[in-house]
Amino acid sequence: MADHIHPLHERLLGRPAKEALLGQRGLCIWMTGLSGSGKSTIAIGLERALHETGRYAVVLDGDNVRAGINSNLGFSDADRTENIRRIAEVAKLFVQNGAVVICCFVSPTIAIREQAKAIIGAEDFHEVFIDTPLEECERRDVKGLYAKARAGVVKDFTGISAPFEAPTSPAIRIATKGSSEADSTSELLKYILPRIARN
Repeated sequence: MADHIHPLHERLLGRPAKEALLGQRGLCIWMTGLSGSGKSTIAIGLERALHETGRYAVVLDGDNVRAGINSNLGFSDADRTENIRRIAEVAKLFVQNGAVVICCFVSPTIAIREQAKAIIGAEDFHEVFIDTPLEECERRDVKGLYAKARAGVVKDFTGISAPFEAPTSPAIRIATKGSSEADSTSELLKYILPRIARN
């Protein structure tokens, strides 16, 4: 057999076959926003809502990624950049296999999100700004991180001692203050469904 002379990726089933099997188009929803803005909560609701409509979705967030493939990374600028690079590469693999990938990462700078977009591909990358005011995120402070940042215990914390660059033209902006989790999830679901439909 001569198959061994061709690279592996040329012999694997292609993206169209995977998308046909799943009955959907793959894409990446990249949620950015401050810590405590509601990214992970919305992602969990969105994954369930997609599942209920018969769609296959995968959630990648700081907790499940930092505990596994990125467990050797810290929070220096270089490590943050590498963190996003690895996440984007993983997301790209899922997208190319027909999955809806929901990424929840502060990813605080325009440059770092552009890096992710370049890896995943502009046509598959949908930037979602989970727009929650800093004071609201601090009020929630589920993990106590803002209090530690204010006390100087946590250094370079986005929104307090490190900048957050809000997207200038996100694919969709979800304003969470005054909205329920269900409303935010529904708004995002309405955006996604027509974009993953196969004609």
